[in-house]
Amino acid sequence: MTTAIPTSHTAVTVPEVMAALKYSRSKVYDLIRSGVLPSYTEGRARRIPLDSLHTYMRNKLEEAA
Repeated sequence: MTTAIPTSHTAVTVPEVMAALKYSRSKVYDLIRSGVLPSYTEGRARRIPLDSLHTYMRNKLEEAA
């Protein structure tokens, strides 16, 4: 599993978010269910737009400041 967020993609998978943020699968799905981390499904695959992930990380940094 890679720890870097792919820069050539416009959306990433749940395992990629898990690796990038060092979060568990259940934590990522909790964020998705609560609407904090918007996502969509394509068929059976869940995808998180990179913009959504960057917004989430930016908000967390602002909260910590």
